[in-house]
Amino acid sequence: MYDDVLLPTDGSDGTTTVAAHAASLAQANDARIHVLSVADARNRFESPSSGLAGEAWEEAERERATAAVDTVVAALPEDAPVEREVVADVPHEAILERARDGTVDAIVMGTHGRTGLDHYLIGSVAERVVRQSPVPVMTVRVGDGE
Repeated sequence: MYDDVLLPTDGSDGTTTVAAHAASLAQANDARIHVLSVADARNRFESPSSGLAGEAWEEAERERATAAVDTVVAALPEDAPVEREVVADVPHEAILERARDGTVDAIVMGTHGRTGLDHYLIGSVAERVVRQSPVPVMTVRVGDGE
């Protein structure tokens, strides 16, 4: 049923919990796991008078994304077929692009369950993916310290 499972990650707490769910789904279906982390292409601090230079932001984001992928891959079973990917984009857009391009059959991702002002200000990548994905999405509730 599922040959390719997308496991997007930002490296936040709960990564190992989400990886365990993705590994279980992949193992049950003899599927490949595609671990994706998105280096956020939106530099929120770039301005003529302050903040990070665009190049410094991009480098820091790529390093964070690469570390996130490494953490998830380390949490997966050693015999799991895995592909790694780091892209620079807007996180929910990159995830949805992978869902729409036909290379994955399902998505397993964490959600922090933010509400109120945090949800309004930060938004929810998981919510956007769930609402717009053409493939099934399994969300795993994660919180601080998991």
